[in-house]
Parts: sequence; structure tokens; C-alpha cells
Amino acid sequence: MKQRSLSFYLLAIFFGLFVLFLYGPMITIFILSLQGPDGTLTFPIRSFGIYWLGQVFQEQRVGNFVEPFQRSIVLGLIVTGLVVGMSTLSAMAYRQRFKGSTVLFYLAIAALIVPSILISLGLGVMFQVLGWPVNWFSSGLGAHLTWTLPVAFLIMLGIFNRFNPSYEEAAKDLGANDPKTFWEIVLPLIAPSLIGVGLLTFTLSYDEFTRTSLVSGQHNTLPLEIFGMTTNVTSPALYALGTLTTLFSFTMIVIAYLVVSRLARRQQG
Repeated sequence: MKQRSLSFYLLAIFFGLFVLFLYGPMITIFILSLQGPDGTLTFPIRSFGIYWLGQVFQEQRVGNFVEPFQRSIVLGLIVTGLVVGMSTLSAMAYRQRFKGSTVLFYLAIAALIVPSILISLGLGVMFQVLGWPVNWFSSGLGAHLTWTLPVAFLIMLGIFNRFNPSYEEAAKDLGANDPKTFWEIVLPLIAPSLIGVGLLTFTLSYDEFTRTSLVSGQHNTLPLEIFGMTTNVTSPALYALGTLTTLFSFTMIVIAYLVVSRLARRQQG
């Protein structure tokens, strides 16, 4: 049996500490959310239970979670649909060189370089100058697109750089036009990647705080509502919300994995 070196154990310890650092806060929140009615925000735990998981859907002392959660879900779904479509079309345009493509590329990703709070401030000022209403939907949608669209665009560029154009050429040789080639050849091949991009986009939009902070208007999204309640809510309801959100995220990941696996089996079959 091969003897393991000291460096192996050091790397194993380092990796264990990394995983603990990464998931430690999540585990802590999960434990503190499973308390009875007499639960507090800190250890030690007085009693175990699921009382606070149910309290998430009730009216809190200040504000509530249900309506902001609905706003974040609706906004995230709309952003996901727009970003997946726009990033796919933009990346397909960059499969060929055209005049001004370099300038447009750097303009497209410039929003990733500018500090988020400045993007939010500038967007709010622009809406004010144009006389448009500032709220969680209209200006919030614009704020989320400045973050999610460049990220998805860069990912789709990488996907199409690895795409074999011979499939499209074969379809055209058989008489298929461009729309038919896209819907029956290109789209099924990139569908698993689109699901991944959509999942990432939804997550980025659902969690976005800074870019929405100055343009949300009178109604908050869920991250803004949580931030506003951290100084007012003195119960484990916040921890319970974190637990439910984490379970929701893992459920979305599992669903996406199952869909991608099914698409991969269909392509192989």
C-alpha cells in the first residue's frame, strides 16, 4: 500500500478548512432556524422545532417576506428570459467579424467594471431625467440587466467558440434555411448550456442587492427587505428564510441537472 506524504495531509486539511469556511455560515443558519417558539438569534439553542419555518409566511413585526419574495421571483424570471434570448443572439452575431465589434464588446462588458452602487445611482438619475417612474419592476429590471446580461454574454461567447459549425453546414446542404437550422440543429445542441446560463442568471438576479438599492422605489425586493429588517427583526425568522431559500436553490439545481441529463441522453440516443 502506497504511503501518503505529508503534503497530501496538509492539502487535505486545507481543503477541509476551505469547505468549512464556505459552508459554515450556511450550516449555522440552518441549525439556528430549527428552533422552537423560544428560539433566539444566537447559541445555545433552547429547543428544536420547525416553528420559525412557518413564521416566515406570517406578518413580521416590521415588514414581511412573502410579497418581496414574489417580486424577486417575478423579476428573476423576466430577467432570465430576456438575458437568455439576448445573450444567445448577441453571441451568435459575434461568430463572424464585423466592423466595430471590438468596441461593442468592451462597451457590453463595461458594466462589470463600474462599481455597482454607481450603476444604481446613474440608473436612478437617468430615470429621473427621462421622467420615468422608479420602481422594483422597471428600473429594477434595468439594474439587473446591467449585471446579468454581460455575464451571460461572455458565457455564450465561450459556448459558441466551441460549437462545431459543420452541423449547420450539413443542415444547409440538405436544404434547411437559417431559422430551421437554428431551431432544429443549433438550439438542441446548446440547450443544456442555455439551462445553465438561465439558472445562473436567475440566481444573480434573485440575490442582487447593490444595483437595486437606489432604484427599487417604495417596494423592496427580497434582498432589500432582508437588509431593512436586520435591525428590526429579532427572531430566528431571518434564519428560517435563509434555510428555505437555500432549499429552494438546491431544488432548482436538481431540476436543472435532471433536465440537462435528459437532454444529453436524447442527444446520445
